[in-house]
Amino acid sequence: MKTLTLDVEYDCEFDLFGLVSSTREHTLAWILNRTLNLRLVKQQDLIYDLFNKGRLVISNYLYATEHFTLRLLRNRSVDPSPLKKPFLAPDIKEYDYLLQVSNGTGALTPEELLVQLTALPEVQLVSQFDPNDLKFKENLLF
Repeated sequence: MKTLTLDVEYDCEFDLFGLVSSTREHTLAWILNRTLNLRLVKQQDLIYDLFNKGRLVISNYLYATEHFTLRLLRNRSVDPSPLKKPFLAPDIKEYDYLLQVSNGTGALTPEELLVQLTALPEVQLVSQFDPNDLKFKENLLF
């Protein structure tokens, strides 16, 4: 009997930034709201059940308008997890938070956003990533 495998290739059309910060997630959301003139609101946690291996519970903040969507995601699972790598994006586990910007940023380009995030004293490091290069990019599709 022949075995067929399904290969699905996702095209991620959003900007992705990794942030290193020891600040708590609600404080970081408040700082981003104040600095970038946003209104990030805490959403229900994202839960990834990984069959018998365990589960990831990811903290999720959202700001959405008709023109663009911005998400602040904690990269590490909020709940204790038996997984060896309890990260939303294990490829970039060095980063505490992920900032996902979809459908353009309006007046704020990715370069300007990078400059503003770098200027924040609560953020030690900011990097921009191409989500299509990540191995676990499916975790970032909502």
